[in-house]
Amino acid sequence: MQAEDLKLASTQSSSNINRTFWRYAIPSIAAMLVNGLYQIVDGIFIGQYIGHEGLAGINMAWPIIYIFAGIGLMIGMGSGSLLSINRGKDELTPADKQLQGSCNLAIISRTLATALMLIVGFGLFGSWFLSNYGTDLLLMQGGIDNSLAHADQYITPFIWSVSFTILAAAIPILIRNDESPNIATGLMVMGACLNILLDYIFIVRLDMGLHGAAIATVAAQVSVATCGLIYFISSMTQFKIGKLTIKAANFRFDTQLAKQIMLLGASSFVMYLYTSFVFALHNRLFMEYGNSITVGAFAIVGYLMVLYYFIAEGLGEGMQPPVSYFFGANQPQNIKKMVILATKVTISAGIAWVAILNLFPNTIIELFNSDDSLLLQETITGIQLHLFAMFLDGFIVLAIMYFMAVNQGGRSLGISIGNMMIQLPFLYILPKFLGLSGVWLAMPISNVVMFLIVAPMVWHHINATKKGETVELLGSRV
Repeated sequence: MQAEDLKLASTQSSSNINRTFWRYAIPSIAAMLVNGLYQIVDGIFIGQYIGHEGLAGINMAWPIIYIFAGIGLMIGMGSGSLLSINRGKDELTPADKQLQGSCNLAIISRTLATALMLIVGFGLFGSWFLSNYGTDLLLMQGGIDNSLAHADQYITPFIWSVSFTILAAAIPILIRNDESPNIATGLMVMGACLNILLDYIFIVRLDMGLHGAAIATVAAQVSVATCGLIYFISSMTQFKIGKLTIKAANFRFDTQLAKQIMLLGASSFVMYLYTSFVFALHNRLFMEYGNSITVGAFAIVGYLMVLYYFIAEGLGEGMQPPVSYFFGANQPQNIKKMVILATKVTISAGIAWVAILNLFPNTIIELFNSDDSLLLQETITGIQLHLFAMFLDGFIVLAIMYFMAVNQGGRSLGISIGNMMIQLPFLYILPKFLGLSGVWLAMPISNVVMFLIVAPMVWHHINATKKGETVELLGSRV
């Protein structure tokens, strides 16, 4: 969507707000759904051709790889929010601009350069870390025998490609904030289709197991990252405001911007860290109170949960550029309308997906494995106990994105950390009294508690933000 659409939405018409939301949200949701789909297809290939031990193996490997994807999301969301905020500042009234200062194109250039250098730095560190401690992290999750061997096969190709994993996560977000959400979606669709095709070749035709699945994923990430870089050095990029364009001399690393990018995007990283940590801890407890079949069932439940999680994340990412723009343009009423609309859609989608999973569990589970009756039964139990409050987790994701979009990185980060930490007492206490069922129930119960804390926080902030306060926040933080 082009800047003119955001300007049209600033008229505060409900129809314009709805159109603005959906024109950003639909490409973002489509991209995230495709991303979730190819992960699910990974699981289908592994479940059908390798079995529950293969599912257990990839479920132990993913929490490690997910951390690096989270770093990419942190850099992409943090720098993307800054870019959109600076665009929105162009729409301030002359009086507000005098308080704020005019939008500085040099900041945009330095933001892009800083984001790229952060990606390279984190990528080099990630390769070193994965090479030295990857197997140890698998052992900490209770990996043994074949499940450990499968997981080790999966993480090996990522050792030399962490920079591409990070870049592939960050660059579609930057392209979306460059007013090109359709190109960003196209890149992710391309990567997903390539991953699925290579999964079939490496797993089914060449019988390469989880090592082949990892190579397929790495190849897709390299393709997305490379095409994204080509976009930014081509004439397609829109990083310009008015008649002024970015100067190459300003394209340099900025320490202060690096700190601000990581603060704004830290909540996104913690969201992924939360997912990695929770999956890893669940793997450990499922191995302790169950066995590899239980971990395999948790892998399937995780794929089904991630599908909705990506929808919620897509809605949040689709909401972010307009909300950041409205924040920069000092339009709190438009922010409120946008957040209310995104909340209704997110919660409704979650309730619908929970209903579908409980109405047709056998049909859905058999996509992953149709031969193992024990795996089928354990997965049905997981769906019933683990996912009943899933839609509340979707709202928490939206709340994190909201605070990030309005330059409240501290609150966003606090919610992300709280969402992770609140599960610990439930994971410690419930299994001692309920056994395996207690492990399944820990997350949904913590979601209910967290929702009761976060929902009033978001509502109060939206209603308390006055026009003068928005300008003051923007002036002090950007």
